[in-house]
Amino acid sequence: MPLLGPSLVLALLLGAFWTAFAVLVTGVAGARLPFVLVLAVLGAWAGDALGGRLGLDVLRIGDFRLLAASIGAWAGIGLVVLVSVLGPSRTAGPGGTAGSGR
Repeated sequence: MPLLGPSLVLALLLGAFWTAFAVLVTGVAGARLPFVLVLAVLGAWAGDALGGRLGLDVLRIGDFRLLAASIGAWAGIGLVVLVSVLGPSRTAGPGGTAGSGR
């Protein structure tokens, strides 16, 4: 029994690829880059599992459902972007530094 399945390894590679693509397209990552990477990997892994349950076998690499995993990765990236846009913004306070709040 392997300690690390091929779907997790492929989800890591696919999540890293789509994270790099998203940073390339937007030009900005900032402090949310680790969150984007983690949620892209988890989304790709979940997308592969969900694609297996739903029977989405459009584009595959062995047992890995590439299209479903890509959709899951983009859902994870979109979730991070949505939370960062809707969350509180760090604006400069009266002291001139962000987050001072005095």
